[in-house]
Amino acid sequence: MSSRDPRIWMWTEACEILERAERMQRSLFQLGPAPSAAWEPPVDVYETDAQVVIVMALPGVAAEHIEIVIDAGTLVVVGARSLPKSLRHAAIHRLEIPFGRFERRIELPRGRYVLEDQQLADGCLVLSLRKV
Repeated sequence: MSSRDPRIWMWTEACEILERAERMQRSLFQLGPAPSAAWEPPVDVYETDAQVVIVMALPGVAAEHIEIVIDAGTLVVVGARSLPKSLRHAAIHRLEIPFGRFERRIELPRGRYVLEDQQLADGCLVLSLRKV
C-alpha cells in the first residue's frame, strides 16, 4: 500500500484525534482540591406513600466525606472523592471514575421531608426521606 492510500492516512488521522482527546481529558482532571463541584453523581429517585428513597452512585467515596442537607424542597448532597494516596504519583492510563468535589441537587416531590436513614454500601448512598 502506498502512503497515498486513504485507509492509511484516515487511520493515522483517527489515532491522532484520539490521542488529542485523551490529552484534553487528562488536562481536565487535575489532581488536588477543586474550588467548585467537578462532577455530579447519577441518582435514582423512588417515592412511596410514606417516603422518598434516593440511591446515588458514589464509588470510592468515604461516608465521612459526604454532607447531606434538605433546603427548601431540594436535597443537596456534597462531598469529595479523592485518589488513593498510593496512586497520586502513578501514571494515569485511563480515568473514567470521576474524582474531586461533587455536588448533586435533587428537587424533591412536593411536601416536607425528614432524613430518616442513610446508608453507604456497595458504592451507593441510599437515603430514606420520611414524609412529614
